[in-house]
Amino acid sequence: MSVDHYENFPVASLLVPARLRRPIEAIYRFARNADDIADEGDAAPTTRLAGLAAYRAELDRIADGEPAATPLFQTLAGAIREHALPLQPFHDLLDAFAQDVVKKRYADYPELLDYCRRSANPVGRLVLHLFERTEPEHLEQSDCICTALQLINFWQDVAIDWRKDRVYIPQGDLPRFQISEADIAASRCTSAWTALMAFEIDRTEALMRRGLPLIHTLPGRLGWEIRLTVQGGLRILERIRGVRGDIFRHRPTLGLRDWLIVAGRSLRM
Repeated sequence: MSVDHYENFPVASLLVPARLRRPIEAIYRFARNADDIADEGDAAPTTRLAGLAAYRAELDRIADGEPAATPLFQTLAGAIREHALPLQPFHDLLDAFAQDVVKKRYADYPELLDYCRRSANPVGRLVLHLFERTEPEHLEQSDCICTALQLINFWQDVAIDWRKDRVYIPQGDLPRFQISEADIAASRCTSAWTALMAFEIDRTEALMRRGLPLIHTLPGRLGWEIRLTVQGGLRILERIRGVRGDIFRHRPTLGLRDWLIVAGRSLRM
């Protein structure tokens, strides 16, 4: 999983109450650094897995009430204690990052969703814990939004992931649209590829919209934060549609004009 999906969306912005910015930043720093261990540089898989195992050991130290060994985990431990954050979401993230080291393909959509359950959903759940809004329906809506954001990241990064020998498009979807991995390797944007991307965009947008009720049930600042996040994701899908799925030559990123559009749409939600 690339960390790029954090960059298109607000993280600990001014919309978040000041008292919660530090713990949110600690959660995202943990996720980003662990992801970098799994994904960046030229380290061997065994080295990457060992680095993630060291992060698991730090979480175990926190669980046992022992002092953390690094500044990253000292800050994280403070946030966990102060806000009674569950440790399982952190372990789920590490499981997903470790999976990225060894698994490069996903057979079908349910298998991909299971990966997103561990790679993306934990961050949203932890944020809801910070705001003390952990009703089951809110957690489910958050999961829909976070999984959709992760999928959006996959669709915009098909070419980048290919260079890492990763394909997040479910393997079963490729023959359905008469697409092969050779088409991805050659950056072929055919009508079949456009249809495949439209299919993935449609169900990702539907998943995102299943989570929309969350914005109307959460406190003001958090509600606005989620509005911007959701609209940012939907804008990227719109940009991909606009280039007929040709993310090989037109990878969408959000610039100033896009964020103005996102802000206007958030106001109208």
